[in-house]
Amino acid sequence: MLNLSLTPRDVARELARRYSTMTHEELDMLEGILVPMKFAKGEKILNEGEVCRNIYWIVKGLVRQYYYKNKKELTEYMATENTICMSIESLFRETPSMQMIQALEPTVVFAIPMHDLEAVSMKSVNIQMLYRKILEESLIISQQRADMLRFESAQDRYQKLVKTSPQLVLRAPLVYIANYLQMTPETLSRVRTAVLMNS
Repeated sequence: MLNLSLTPRDVARELARRYSTMTHEELDMLEGILVPMKFAKGEKILNEGEVCRNIYWIVKGLVRQYYYKNKKELTEYMATENTICMSIESLFRETPSMQMIQALEPTVVFAIPMHDLEAVSMKSVNIQMLYRKILEESLIISQQRADMLRFESAQDRYQKLVKTSPQLVLRAPLVYIANYLQMTPETLSRVRTAVLMNS
């Protein structure tokens, strides 16, 4: 067992608070499937070509999800504490992931194994609701990112990230922030300077 400040019960309660009210029995079921995992800075949580079998709840740390295109890394998603992370297509289709998930800091997650979650959700309407809400949140985040890249200027993209994910902006290396926002590090530097001058 990892030396964690948060127990599986704490995490089950936090998931219930965020996604769906639960009885003590339902919390027991959810707690029973949670798997604590610890990763060093730079370590992969999911490798390219692996099948993603878990939804990850980040308890401590910072992760990024990325893939390769034309031999270049492209950052798809970054997340800090109290956030879900997964390779959604690989998870549902049970196919090798084209994406990787990497810890950018020493990171602790609780894995929610997909098959176990499906099994307990068959026994509980509230766990079904939690499952659905997690998927809804993931789809909304994907849609918001797609819309941001389609419709917003570089400065608006950066300002939105500062507003919605201030910890990410403070902690993630600038090269990954630029990559996530689909701009060069030089453009990001200019945008940050302009934002600071106008604030």
